[in-house]
Amino acid sequence: MNQAKENIYTKNIKTIIENNIVRNKARNIEMENDKIITNWNIGKEIVKAGNEDKIKYGNSYIKNLSLELTELYGPGYDYTTLRKMKQFYLLVPNCATLSRNSITWSHIIILLPIKNENKRNYYINLVNKNNLSVRQLKEEIENKAYERLENNQNIEIITNDKTINVMEFIKDPLLIDIGELKDKELSEKALKKAILKQIETFLLELGIGFSFVGSEKKLKVGNKFHYIDLLFFNYEHDCFVAIELKIKDLKKEDIGQLQFYMNYIDLEIKKPHHKPTIGILICKKDDKNIQKYLNLDNIKITTYKAK
Repeated sequence: MNQAKENIYTKNIKTIIENNIVRNKARNIEMENDKIITNWNIGKEIVKAGNEDKIKYGNSYIKNLSLELTELYGPGYDYTTLRKMKQFYLLVPNCATLSRNSITWSHIIILLPIKNENKRNYYINLVNKNNLSVRQLKEEIENKAYERLENNQNIEIITNDKTINVMEFIKDPLLIDIGELKDKELSEKALKKAILKQIETFLLELGIGFSFVGSEKKLKVGNKFHYIDLLFFNYEHDCFVAIELKIKDLKKEDIGQLQFYMNYIDLEIKKPHHKPTIGILICKKDDKNIQKYLNLDNIKITTYKAK
């Protein structure tokens, strides 16, 4: 790469940084969205410099650039960080969908090692829709949330104008911390108690957009009362979500019970503008042979794994 060409890209990068500094001073605060766009654009210029002359490029340009930017603008432009900016640009061709959401540069650094685009997009959606902290994102990755999706292909970054399919984000199995209890000692009551004790964690485990309404929701039918194990509302899908817990293998009667609760909610509780109720049946072991003969419209059957 000749010096004239190299100076063009370095000059562009300095302009990008200085424009961001001006914006920050005008607002008296550094906006995370601007930081993401700035770092993406720096990565873009670094890649363009490399494409100009790959033989002479190597890592020397980034090393020299790091020294020059650090001297001019202070910390934040070391060799490793500039390499991450370059990687960010290469992995995410369009950062506009990221910069308009709640994801931060710290989140992006955690996501950069993920080469699978579907997997990366899934975690980006979790961060944006559930406002995950960096710690929570790390936990989701460590718990292999993506790998536990029934269909984890063709996942796109969800923008505000897109409607999500809640069912597609429900994992199988769901991880539930049962504390000091042993799995064989577990009862449905104890399982419910464990979920309620860690309700915020369970909301994230369920997927995107869930909020807790209550447990043992009382339904009056004639002179008798029936009780839903757990009731949620999904604000992304604008519907109630009824959850039934079973510590044994799936039975056909379980689906009938859940459908009864869903129909009651649709007729007696939900508002006209709400979408039809969704049901989630959490059991110890699924049975595909039974599922084949059941009407599973708006019902998701999944299993749990005690931890």
